[in-house]
Amino acid sequence: MSKILMPRLSDTMESGIIVTWHKQPGDEVTPGEILAEIETDKAVMEYEAYEAGVLGRILVAEGEEAPIGQPIATLGPDEPDTPPTPAPQTTAASPLARRDAVELKVDLASIAGSGPGGRIIRADVRAAAEAAAEVVVTAPATPVQGEQLVEEVSLGMLRRTSGRLLADSARTAPHFYLTASADVQDLVGLRAEFNEHLTAAGRQRISVNDLIVRACALTLRDHPDVNSSLSGDTLLRHQEIHIGVAVAVDDGLLVPVLRNPDLKPVGQIAQETAGLAERARQRRLTAAEMSGGTFTISNLGMYGVEQFTAIINPPEAAILAVGALKREATVLDDGSVGVRSRLRYTLSADHRVLDGAVGARFLADLTGLLENPWLILA
Repeated sequence: MSKILMPRLSDTMESGIIVTWHKQPGDEVTPGEILAEIETDKAVMEYEAYEAGVLGRILVAEGEEAPIGQPIATLGPDEPDTPPTPAPQTTAASPLARRDAVELKVDLASIAGSGPGGRIIRADVRAAAEAAAEVVVTAPATPVQGEQLVEEVSLGMLRRTSGRLLADSARTAPHFYLTASADVQDLVGLRAEFNEHLTAAGRQRISVNDLIVRACALTLRDHPDVNSSLSGDTLLRHQEIHIGVAVAVDDGLLVPVLRNPDLKPVGQIAQETAGLAERARQRRLTAAEMSGGTFTISNLGMYGVEQFTAIINPPEAAILAVGALKREATVLDDGSVGVRSRLRYTLSADHRVLDGAVGARFLADLTGLLENPWLILA
């Protein structure tokens, strides 16, 4: 009888939550079969069996958390060593529904699923939680004078892990910040023209961020120190360019990585980015899709944020924070005043790797591409 241990499914994972067991005690297990779905600090990931045998006892139930290396079940060549008991009644539910059920304290057995074949989906769980809250709260609470009303919300694994990593980055990496802006009137016009044709062809539309990703990738070719990371006392200049694109999800921030965007047309970048963002929101990214980044872009322009600074995603040397497009009165080259679209972006850089002049030259070249968008597409 051997023990199945909580695996390490990502570089930063320290523990995992069992979302779903796909096998029950007494079930035959063959190598490559999906044993369980495990929520890590980044995604809900499938865990495959490495050995053949019969599943014995389940030591960590669905919804429970265990650190890496802790036994989560037993596996043996014989029958399970526990007294025969009826297999637990399982409820068909999506992994996200199961995770929400644990967080919201909803009993899945009490819910009628609205998904295919009666499968419980996330919306069913949230509706049940809202209904329960309405029943419980029958009258508005009357605050006692001098007492503060506080709602306690436990931090999810993703937020705990990203918070720890970013706190380490802010504490150990000496950040400096450089802000620049570009006249992107031509870029906006080019994007609109492209999207007309792409829409007519039934293809993925491109976003301003897709163009920024491509522009950054091309600029990084000429600035290897910006496309680098620190490993102890050694600077690693990466020969390939892999850009992480920050995606906000319900309980934190994920950074899927777009590989070699300097070698791909913008249309392909748009398709791949949309796919990664959707899988990030579903917490279905693989470890490979979230590792190996050499530079990160964080864009809050869709929320109307004009300008902000971002914390470097370790061990990378820099991150670009992109704000919203704004129409502004601008003095043109001929001295007249016109209304143009402008974009502001801030480079956060690790002073152990870069100095201000290197960062400034990177931003100058990036600005040059954004103001001449045909060079981004060429």
